[in-house]
Amino acid sequence: QGQLVESGGGLVQAGGSLRLSCAASGTIFRSISINAMGWYRQSPGKQRELVAVTTRGGVTNYADSVKGRFTISRDSAKNTVYLQMNSLKPEDTAVYYCNAETRVSAYWGQGTQVTVSS
Repeated sequence: QGQLVESGGGLVQAGGSLRLSCAASGTIFRSISINAMGWYRQSPGKQRELVAVTTRGGVTNYADSVKGRFTISRDSAKNTVYLQMNSLKPEDTAVYYCNAETRVSAYWGQGTQVTVSS
């Protein structure tokens, strides 16, 4: 089977930086390619929203609210995706979830809390 393990969340002051990591592991990922990996976030009372995504071909897409501040990158050999978050704002506070899409299924991490204090 497959699982995603996230790390790197925490508490930071506004204007600070954090780096999230997500590693995909399991037998499924040895036999099927991951087409896209990305990050979503959800804050209390709101729907889960896309933050950033990167495809196997190297195409990236960002939410307007994080453009210019967040950078997504991927190490395909390690099935790992990163999210570098700079100039963090209190409104970035949320649980951040890693996502991986294959041609047959979608996988989600357990989520990591990011809290930005003002």
